[in-house]
Amino acid sequence: MISQEDFLNAEFLKQFKNSKDFASFMEELYVRGTEKMLEAELDQHLGYEKHAPEGRNTGNSRNGKTSKTLKSKYGAVGIKVPRDRASTFEPVVVPKRRNLAEGIEELVISLYAKGMSTRDIEEQLREIYQFNLSESAISNITSKIQEDILEWQQRPLEQVYCIVWLDGIVFKVRHNGKVINKTVYLAVGLTTKGKKELLGLWLAETESAAFWMSVLTDIKARGVEDLLISCSDNLTGFAQAIRSVFPQAATQVCVVHQIRNSCRYVVWKDKKAFTTDLKAIYQAPNRELAAVALEQLEQNWGSKYAYAIKSWRTNWEELTVFFDFPLEIRRIIYTTNLIENLNGKIRKYTKGKGAFPDDNAVKKAVFLALREITKKWTQPIQNWGIILNQFVTLFPDRCKL
Repeated sequence: MISQEDFLNAEFLKQFKNSKDFASFMEELYVRGTEKMLEAELDQHLGYEKHAPEGRNTGNSRNGKTSKTLKSKYGAVGIKVPRDRASTFEPVVVPKRRNLAEGIEELVISLYAKGMSTRDIEEQLREIYQFNLSESAISNITSKIQEDILEWQQRPLEQVYCIVWLDGIVFKVRHNGKVINKTVYLAVGLTTKGKKELLGLWLAETESAAFWMSVLTDIKARGVEDLLISCSDNLTGFAQAIRSVFPQAATQVCVVHQIRNSCRYVVWKDKKAFTTDLKAIYQAPNRELAAVALEQLEQNWGSKYAYAIKSWRTNWEELTVFFDFPLEIRRIIYTTNLIENLNGKIRKYTKGKGAFPDDNAVKKAVFLALREITKKWTQPIQNWGIILNQFVTLFPDRCKL
């Protein structure tokens, strides 16, 4: 007995005289779908739908359409692309000078970078654009990013960086049937033009002197001849590695991390008074007065929190490097807040991912998030003119402009 679905399909096909008629119908359906997607994009760009009263006196409106030929599985097809009066509309689905497939890929990658899962992207394309793309197809599109990651990780770098910040962000990753913690380590450099540049990302289960040696060697092999100052948490083996690869670099341990670590040993009721005494150390005008403040801290709290104070003495040389520099440079090297803020933004993009299935999935998600975040890194940091003069004065032979 024929099913209702088969009967309806048969009735549908009867309207076409031959396969050519059917192909023509499918081509028309394809064109209509694409044009609806473009209209939906223009609605979003303008902030109102066609003929809506909200569009009056907004300063921008629809301005007809232009013809464009697309390469598709149905061959070359003609579509009408809507325009706006201000000429600010840049379609994503069909970018200028590119075809539909490239536009869809770019849209998928952008949505994935913003933290959406493959299932969410599939639903978004279907609901907003009436465009069907399977989860496996979406996954294949985002997997192409691996080639971009490899190319980006091998690109040449500047000869000199004034400052390099290093820090890590932990993710859950499946490994041999278990979910374990792995850390993506990031390096951000400050160029001699005052702009931030992401130097690379590296994934590791554990950190060690050998791991940091490989990271720094990678940076050097890509053209970096000198780092003036490096800033990091008290990363295991980092100081030893930096001295081996970049022996002239000043190595500053993040004071904010040190404060957090030492406060872990202090009970709640004492924390406010303890941190007030700590401020006298890192806000001192020079290293000598900072040492006096450390002595005072030990007198006040040494009998109760000896271990918290011991960690300051153990790391004193690396903690106080910032005192060798003018105030403007001190403010940007005594803490790794810059890269911690970066980590916070990465979390926003990746928080819906859960445990990653493998290392490549982590790298892909982080790389795409970073690509979105760093689009805004176009201007020099604040007070760069003053800071550059200070670097040139302090490092006349090393600060190459």
